Amino acid sequence: MNSGWTTIPGALLALAIMFGAPAASAQGTTWKNYRCADGTEFIVGFFGYDKRAHMQVDGKAVTLQKRVALGGSRYSGGGVTLRVTKSGTTFKIGKRPVTSCELT
Repeated sequence: MNSGWTTIPGALLALAIMFGAPAASAQGTTWKNYRCADGTEFIVGFFGYDKRAHMQVDGKAVTLQKRVALGGSRYSGGGVTLRVTKSGTTFKIGKRPVTSCELT
């Protein structure tokens, strides 16, 4: 089953975050951890040189393209949609219903 997802071994992701995030932060990288109302947790990275969002959810990595939005920001790709607005953040994956999420 190919859904556009790429598996990243947890150990490699942990090393990238531990050793890459501090150096990358100086270059405009932001990592955000979210917990959603349906129990989903994910981490998303925004890089200063890239308009895409890079997400790790359910043990898989997916790159979300920035899309046109009337308010806030909307990213989607690989069956995932992330919306970030002044009023809150919502997340949808596959056929699951849209759920609200908060920063942790």
